[in-house]
Amino acid sequence: MTRAFLVVMDSVGIGGAPDADTFFNGDRPDTGANTLAHIAQACARGAAEEGRSGPLHLPHLDRLGLGAATRLASDAATPGLAAEASGLWGCAREHSRGKDTPSGHWELAGLPVPWDWHYFPDTIPAFPNDLVQAVAQAAGSDGILGNCHASGTVIIDRHGAEHMRTGQPICYTSADSVFQIAAHEETFGLDRLLALCKAVAPRLHAMKVGRVIARPFVGTPEAGFTRTTNRKDFAITPPAPVLTNWAQDAGRRVHGVGKIGDIFSMQGIDDVVKGSDAELMTHLARLIGTAEEGSLTFANFVEFDSLYGHRRDISGYARALEWFDREIGQILQSLRPGDLMVLTADHGNDPSWSGTDHTREQVPVLVAGRGAGQIGQVNFADIAASVAAHLAIPAQGPGRSFL
Repeated sequence: MTRAFLVVMDSVGIGGAPDADTFFNGDRPDTGANTLAHIAQACARGAAEEGRSGPLHLPHLDRLGLGAATRLASDAATPGLAAEASGLWGCAREHSRGKDTPSGHWELAGLPVPWDWHYFPDTIPAFPNDLVQAVAQAAGSDGILGNCHASGTVIIDRHGAEHMRTGQPICYTSADSVFQIAAHEETFGLDRLLALCKAVAPRLHAMKVGRVIARPFVGTPEAGFTRTTNRKDFAITPPAPVLTNWAQDAGRRVHGVGKIGDIFSMQGIDDVVKGSDAELMTHLARLIGTAEEGSLTFANFVEFDSLYGHRRDISGYARALEWFDREIGQILQSLRPGDLMVLTADHGNDPSWSGTDHTREQVPVLVAGRGAGQIGQVNFADIAASVAAHLAIPAQGPGRSFL
């Protein structure tokens, strides 16, 4: 019996989505966005020198086929990424009409989203009055703050002091189908914030809003505010079985690393660990040593997206990629004979692009443990079918194995 490790590098897109012209950051279509290639190009011209220097250095991912996959997806220049691929490699496109976390992960797990998500308008206010009243009532407050599209760090800086004074939760959204609630862990209370999100989630889910996200923070108006790692996503439950269910129904253990448990509402997941990306890498390394034969480990590393993509920080994104490459290189050496590791992404978030939202891109598909070769351009759902084939479990949905 064999094991499988599916690792999502959140937002590490490689350009070339054929429908990018129908997705926007503000008034600008995502046509031409390319998270990885644009970072590599910035590094090569010396425009990403904060905390690092020189061309983008990703030897382990590049040997698996990262540079080759990027050029296949978009025909873009990838300076510093020119290795001859030693793994199976290709690129994948998404069919769900969303460039967000649930859309990408559900489809990677074999289930294209069967509906259109609800998005809030980029107006002030952004939310209907009945929803505002329901949230305020659930919070025990006389109103909410925010009520607009915003960056999470910016809106906390803007309203943090007033929130601490009034007890009103800070509510905001983005170009994704999300309703986010930020509150101070100490003055408002983490448990109270989580209870608030849980209470209003059914109402938002009925509207086909994909996630209600608790965004706790700490700090003071004088010293500044910082978001903590106690974020929790309350996502719509997938309406049909996904890869995690297929594995669990076949009697296999399923381990979640990162926000996987939140994304799938713990459907088909036996246990989950959370934390910073550095902590999650430690957990992934541990599971390489301890995961049971026949098991599935599904991991998400979110900080490329949350700390650097949305903030349009090219240097920070490059540093995160180089850190990830060093760490995953050690983990790849620890795989057992018969193990499969698939490294991919869920969407793009080009830090060189306008706006602050995700970008519609294809994603890399890098496979360790099944020899070398090109798999070409595939679909997100094919990744789930391929993992299922490796584990010798029945698959459902539209995906076809490329193994």
